[in-house]
Amino acid sequence: MSQIKTHVKKGDQVQIIAGNNKGKRGLVLSVNAAKGQVIVEGGRPLKKAVKRSEKEPDGGIKTIDGPIHISNVKKLA
Repeated sequence: MSQIKTHVKKGDQVQIIAGNNKGKRGLVLSVNAAKGQVIVEGGRPLKKAVKRSEKEPDGGIKTIDGPIHISNVKKLA
């Protein structure tokens, strides 16, 4: 199993250069090189319905960070 090389890694500061969230800056939370996706803190907020459970006693609608294609982010120095 070979590793896929990417220009960003977890913890890097990046700027979104394409899409609806163009211009936003944030920290890379995770990289999925096989799918070519990164998750940027505050980069692409999504609403997700969460069922009530022990972990989430209130349930309801939560805001999570969604994935962005790796070609749509630029690493900042």
